[in-house]
Amino acid sequence: MTVLEPNPKQEIGNRKSDEVVVSVRGLTKIFKDFWNRPKARAVDNVDFEVRRGEVFGLLGPNGSGKSTTVKLLLGLLNPTKGHIEVFGHSPRHVQTKSRIGYLPEESYLYRYLNSRETLDFFGNLFQLSKGERSNRAEQLLEMVGLGKTQTRAVGEFSKGMQRRIGLAQALINDPDLVILDEPTAGLDPIGCREVKDLIIALARRGKTVILSSHLLSDVEDVCDRVVIYYGGKIQAAGTLKELLATPDTLQITTPVLPRETLEKVLAAIRKDISTGEVRVDNPTQNLESYFLQVVEKAKRAAQETSGAQSGARVAAYLRAGAEDRPAAEKVLEKLALPQSPHPAAQPKSSESISAPKTDDKKLEALAKPEVKTPEPKPSAPEVKPEDLAKADEKLSSLLGKKK
Repeated sequence: MTVLEPNPKQEIGNRKSDEVVVSVRGLTKIFKDFWNRPKARAVDNVDFEVRRGEVFGLLGPNGSGKSTTVKLLLGLLNPTKGHIEVFGHSPRHVQTKSRIGYLPEESYLYRYLNSRETLDFFGNLFQLSKGERSNRAEQLLEMVGLGKTQTRAVGEFSKGMQRRIGLAQALINDPDLVILDEPTAGLDPIGCREVKDLIIALARRGKTVILSSHLLSDVEDVCDRVVIYYGGKIQAAGTLKELLATPDTLQITTPVLPRETLEKVLAAIRKDISTGEVRVDNPTQNLESYFLQVVEKAKRAAQETSGAQSGARVAAYLRAGAEDRPAAEKVLEKLALPQSPHPAAQPKSSESISAPKTDDKKLEALAKPEVKTPEPKPSAPEVKPEDLAKADEKLSSLLGKKK
């Protein structure tokens, strides 16, 4: 029997409510061509419910109907047949839309607005006050690691940075239902971990999250229940424990045992097992955990980066009280805090650094504008009276000749 530490995802399941947020019955969507002939049955007679405080996963290969289902839930498409309710209303109910946050698969943002202007624009759509928009924008930008890129145009962002600002805009209205379509696409491993921790934090606060993703590891980390699409139909549905458990196999985890003890245990097990394999190996951590450990060591060594920063804590208005924070969020906060560098790399304090002395007189002389002294103009030559008389005679003789 394996003994595990408390899992934040399991605690989410314990906090789920019986309140139904999304109800889908017999949902069908058939796309037709120009002549109104059926072209593709994207969603075929789908039924499911999503409850308050639940993380619900939509899985399936490309073209299986996941994105079409999301658009139907948002009221962007009309169903061909079937019934949808979101918070007890039609998806086209205007007041209902104000309670939904949506991150599409592709981030459609105004490329010439910067990060803060983008969040201010979307906050204004929800009629938030100027002060509230500013406060939430600052918290969200820090949360998604874009606090130091607020003045850059969104059009200059990489795909990963656009996903970060897209996630921030999806949460600007503090929604009760969050629909995320491939939220970790283009993100680095740290960003993926932060998004998953954020989803767990939202669910713990009683918000409902619908997650559509091709990354099965992400879904496995955060989802309570999933449905698996293929050909527009739901092929499997249930909790991850129900779907992934292998009841015919048992795993035993112990500390390292002496060889003699291990042989005795294996011999006792083999007596009761006629068929099947008995295997002994060392447990391993996943690559994500190892990656985060390497990054944490780099932060302790005070390494700098010019890319997106690791987000700090989940925005204050999105998280519950400090006592309700999940363990994953606490780990994220620990990673985000600046670590003390090694003593050998510790920079000297400003008091211990002696600045070179400055010659004040030279500094004043350099600061004064240079005044150029004008050069003296050459004086005109002195003219004598006899020279004037000779010039008059010469001029008179010339005039006489002309007459």
